[in-house]
Amino acid sequence: MSRLEEQIDLNVPTEVAWRHLHRLEDYPQFVGGVREASAAGDGRARLGVSGTGGDSLDAEFSDRTKARSDTREMTWRTSGGAEITGTCSVLPIDEQHSRVQVRMEYDPAEIRDAFGGPKGFAQVSAIERTVRDDLERFKDLVEREH
Repeated sequence: MSRLEEQIDLNVPTEVAWRHLHRLEDYPQFVGGVREASAAGDGRARLGVSGTGGDSLDAEFSDRTKARSDTREMTWRTSGGAEITGTCSVLPIDEQHSRVQVRMEYDPAEIRDAFGGPKGFAQVSAIERTVRDDLERFKDLVEREH
């Protein structure tokens, strides 16, 4: 399994970033490769993903707030395709600024089989670049709408 961690600072309060993170209908605007996203009930979501032969990818989401801190976490696990697990944390910097941190674990071979693309180091670099780009688009969306 490969691990990835990326983060970005936002010029919005933690609560604003957290609220936007839960707006599934906005995922196609900032998550690369997602054509559509909708709730499937019971903490589950269905994501229409490009590069999987037009298939959907299911994901289970759960939330928690860490004890003795204002850090909020959303965890997810995909099913019905490449297995990807991850955590998206929203941490307060101060009253008007927050940090979004993404941690993921994935099997590069499964990702390549599901989505195509390069092998080895080039694939890991492409995934890291995609996550960084997703975070930049999330920042732009949230700050523009705030």
